Amino acid sequence: MRVLLTGAAGFVGTATWRRLVTAGHDVVAVDLLLPEAHGPGTREHPPGGLHVLDTREAPAWGDLLQGVEVVVHLAAMVGAGASAADLPAYAGHNDLGTAAVLAAMHATGVRGVVQASSMVVYGEGRYSCPEHGAQAPGPRTREALDAGRFDTPCPVCAGPLDWELVDEEAPLDPRSAYAVSKVAQEGYAAAWARQSPGSAVSLRYHNVYGPGMPRDTPYSGVAAMFRSSLERGEPPTVYEDGRQMRDFVHVDDVARATVAAAEAVLTRPRATHTAYNVCSGHPVAVADVARHVAAGSSRQLHPRVTGQYRIGDVRHVVASPERARAELGFTARVTPQEGLAAFATAPLRP
Repeated sequence: MRVLLTGAAGFVGTATWRRLVTAGHDVVAVDLLLPEAHGPGTREHPPGGLHVLDTREAPAWGDLLQGVEVVVHLAAMVGAGASAADLPAYAGHNDLGTAAVLAAMHATGVRGVVQASSMVVYGEGRYSCPEHGAQAPGPRTREALDAGRFDTPCPVCAGPLDWELVDEEAPLDPRSAYAVSKVAQEGYAAAWARQSPGSAVSLRYHNVYGPGMPRDTPYSGVAAMFRSSLERGEPPTVYEDGRQMRDFVHVDDVARATVAAAEAVLTRPRATHTAYNVCSGHPVAVADVARHVAAGSSRQLHPRVTGQYRIGDVRHVVASPERARAELGFTARVTPQEGLAAFATAPLRP
């Protein structure tokens, strides 16, 4: 199978590229090499076989798309964003870039796309009140967060809520610029599938970590930020009270899921779009993430829980892995406890 892979030089893209080639697929690799993710000077010395191109200019990629059966679209700006000033960059690279890639696919007859989405599309996760059942709390207020009230109360009785696993049928409720752009990407993929017609898959990656993550940048993942702190001899800084629940999934597992989706997407009926959670299936508190990374480091520094917050963050979001297991045959192999400890000494991107 001939596959065009965007975002091929990112840490998820690199692992996916390698796995696609190992599986015998012909890969056309594309990446813009944004300095925020790859560091300055990388564009002058790109990896061998990589086309340094901008997804926003994809309609000019006619030659590269000839013979391509599936596009695996990983290219995007990631992270919560440093400020509202990042809004145009997310809209440009993620929204417009995705729309341009899909338009180019339509023009050249490509019939399958696998698009990298994220768990951030859900906003808050799934909750239930012991007395009032399923609940969907709204965004947390600055007043509550400033007062250290991090948990989301029941909208009916203001009592405590229990978190539950989120499946792919949950309503989407983006809370940050990045999240809004991911919902848009899914929407464009679904529209393309109906109109082209083709078959589309959106993979809702949870917190991905592993070798090759960028270091010391607000656009990096929290695990890499913990790791970078340890390298500087500083304790990892944990926001809120550290009890917020997430799912952390190793990059090798993410690459396996992505290749499985690429191999399956053309077997789906035309004019369909399907979303899958890509997660470890092992929920973990953020403070424990920092402890697992520290456990693998020779410095053995205890996390520093600050009570600080980011207004775009949600309290709990933990996914159900069942649809990916049933339909893609994907089950993560690396648990957060073992993977995060090993990540403490894995190489990062400068």
